[in-house]
Amino acid sequence: MESENNKNGMITVKPTMDPKKLAQTIERSVTFGMSMILEDATETFDPLIEPVLAKMIETKGGASTIKLSEGPCNYDKNFKFYITTKLPRPHYAPEVCVKVTMLNF
Repeated sequence: MESENNKNGMITVKPTMDPKKLAQTIERSVTFGMSMILEDATETFDPLIEPVLAKMIETKGGASTIKLSEGPCNYDKNFKFYITTKLPRPHYAPEVCVKVTMLNF
């Protein structure tokens, strides 16, 4: 589905990853406009991905930036973020539900 956007495949992260490596991966994906998937998500999310979920994007002088843990970084409009879970009936907080589009297969 995202083969045109990612020549080397989709970037995959897990909630159990080292927070520093997770932050670097998110920053790289956002900056270069690569699609990223968070696999095996639980019902709560690391505050590190909050700016991505809320799309806290600022545009100044034609350049879009987003504030992540390391500070502001460039935001590429081609960036896409997907979340999957293996939970049979996940219950997400209302503040998460208003920020994402949920699909139930």
